[in-house]
Amino acid sequence: MGQISKLTTTVRTTEINSVTSGIIAEYSQTTLSSDAHLATIFEQLQPINAKLTESINRIKAESNLEEKDELRDNKIRAINYLALGFEHHPDATISNAAKIVNAVFEHYGMNLVNESYATESSLIASLLLEFGKADLQASIALLPGLSQLIDELSTIEAEFEEAQLAFQTEKATDGNKESATEIKKELLTVINEKLVVYLRAMVMVDEAKYGAFVGVVSQIIDDMNVIIKKRKKTVEPVNTVNN
Repeated sequence: MGQISKLTTTVRTTEINSVTSGIIAEYSQTTLSSDAHLATIFEQLQPINAKLTESINRIKAESNLEEKDELRDNKIRAINYLALGFEHHPDATISNAAKIVNAVFEHYGMNLVNESYATESSLIASLLLEFGKADLQASIALLPGLSQLIDELSTIEAEFEEAQLAFQTEKATDGNKESATEIKKELLTVINEKLVVYLRAMVMVDEAKYGAFVGVVSQIIDDMNVIIKKRKKTVEPVNTVNN
């Protein structure tokens, strides 16, 4: 059996989370818990990986929030551009309807997309109330596609508020916990300097007992190292821990 490699240090947080979860899952299927030293290593590995999962979930929540904000910004722009375009329609009825809608929209202005999340949500809620008024509904109905865009804005705003709640919940739960980058470093140390080093020694001492497990762990790490190498090949030299 070839020597088990260490995990490349440029591994991403989500990647090391996946690697560690795979190694932990494989360990749980073995009878190696009788090895007290190996059990101690996994007692360190499991809670650190759990912390990383929590941190990644918070990052995902923030990323989802940013995505929803961009979607609502784009919808606001679409409403603005559509209504502005109809102002130049040759049919005076449509043109006048567009001017009425734009007069309302201009009260908020496109700058609302640059406001804080909370302020933008408040302004959008107010704008949607304006659009819902009976006297404006008649003008909106004369502009093809505008009613649909307004409905879509209402939907995406509701989705944004749900995403914001999820992010705030994750953030509150996270508190002053370590960042994903810091946790990644902890995991790398345990995997490369404790687990891999120990497994290298033990597979030489008793391959019958440790061989199968070491083989799987080695494959998990090697597969990830290949992914990292391909990603970095055209960007920068691969920075690996000496094996």
